[in-house]
Amino acid sequence: MDEAVDRNRTVAVVGTGTMGQGIAQVALVAGHPVRLYDSAPDRAAEAVGAIRARLDRLVEKGRLDAAAREDAAGRLHAAADLAELADAALVVEAIVEDLAVKRSLFAALEEVVADDALLATNTSSLSVTAIGGGLRLPGRFVGLHFFNPAPLLPLVEVVRGFATDESAATRAYATVKGWGKTPVRCADTPGFIVNRIARPFYAEAFRVYEEGGADPATIDAALRECGGFRMGPFELTDLIGQDVNEAVTRSVWDSFFQDPKFTPSLAQRRLVESGRLGRKTGHGWFPYEGDAERPAPHTAPPAEAPDAITVEGGLGPAGELIAMVREAGIEVRETEEDRGTRIVLPGGGQLALADGQTSVEFRDVVYFDLALDYRAATRIVLSASEVTSWETLRGAIGLFQALGKKVSVIGDVPGMIVARTVAMLVDLAADAVAKGVASAEDIDTAMRLGVNYPVGPVEWGRRLGAAWAHELLDELHARVPTGRYAPSLALYRRTYAEMGGE
Repeated sequence: MDEAVDRNRTVAVVGTGTMGQGIAQVALVAGHPVRLYDSAPDRAAEAVGAIRARLDRLVEKGRLDAAAREDAAGRLHAAADLAELADAALVVEAIVEDLAVKRSLFAALEEVVADDALLATNTSSLSVTAIGGGLRLPGRFVGLHFFNPAPLLPLVEVVRGFATDESAATRAYATVKGWGKTPVRCADTPGFIVNRIARPFYAEAFRVYEEGGADPATIDAALRECGGFRMGPFELTDLIGQDVNEAVTRSVWDSFFQDPKFTPSLAQRRLVESGRLGRKTGHGWFPYEGDAERPAPHTAPPAEAPDAITVEGGLGPAGELIAMVREAGIEVRETEEDRGTRIVLPGGGQLALADGQTSVEFRDVVYFDLALDYRAATRIVLSASEVTSWETLRGAIGLFQALGKKVSVIGDVPGMIVARTVAMLVDLAADAVAKGVASAEDIDTAMRLGVNYPVGPVEWGRRLGAAWAHELLDELHARVPTGRYAPSLALYRRTYAEMGGE
């Protein structure tokens, strides 16, 4: 049972919405006979017509030849009754996210299909174990979580329920890999890989906004132009739908018994309550109706750069800045002072990489945010407090502008924006690996392909060092002692392993 489902065997899809049609199209183009079933009258026949129309468009675009289109169309059929799925070697369910409804469906399917048929759910938020818990043969039940649109996005999370046989999970993995997808293996945990580990990308941005640290446009710009993410969390949730994104967040939070690391956003809840769900309603975090203009990120006006700086301690993950400053014609003096890593300006004010502390705690300090690549970054974010001198802030702005960067100044936010987000992603990924949710390789693959992260969080953690993430989160936890930022035991262990057990 550990080989892929043969291409001559039927694949059945139950549920003919967007996901059901997409999964059916993937199996069909891969060469399987496909049957579609929906409990609503005529929906399966309509879906067959819609899929055939999409095949026509693939032919028009040169992505499918006419003969292959005719062959595929001849293998696609609507089923009027579940009994017509009796010869299916694999049945994938893509119906409403309701546990009772899904359990009822699979109980009925088990009376129809052969005992060696694979049964799979495309659920994104429910427990695979719970859905398959009432089956006579729960070992053949797996999760196959496709991402929308299924024909285009390569990632599929292959989820092992508590009772899933390893052979069934392996067969499901081999099958979707044979369909041209990139499968990753994971245990049945709330949110699986992507929806579990991605929560801080949204949550930390919303938290900075709720704290009054910065506006949505500036936060999005920081994560795009400095962090290297393809989209900012505000614009991305407007695209996904605020109701959909918030429902996933709430589901993961509830499933983890309201762990503070996954606490939903009150500001997002208010958006949902007001009906501002994003692009689909014409307004979310940003307006989309008519000629509405998107707010621009805060960008500081030009400021004069200092003639010289002193670098103490090397700057750690921001060390590349030293060469960049020299290339800009600014003198750099380096010392090995054992007082942390920082840039000292001519007037005595200091610049420090975000470390989880706040500017107000120090006499005259401006923090700058982490960047994925300081040379490629087009924007740098700074934070200061009411006790920071204007001379120091102006010098910091001018320094980064001399490097060709736009500069955004935000409030006194501990851990800034990119740094605290990345530290949380690194921590959740380390925790997931340690708890056997998925391998480090599969986690990085899932986050790059599933949500377009520029670097997988495990790899990001390796580049920055576990100690960097641990120290930043430890400082944040000291300032916000709710448990949200407490470093995981996995990150704690990795930090001390890097330090040689000291």
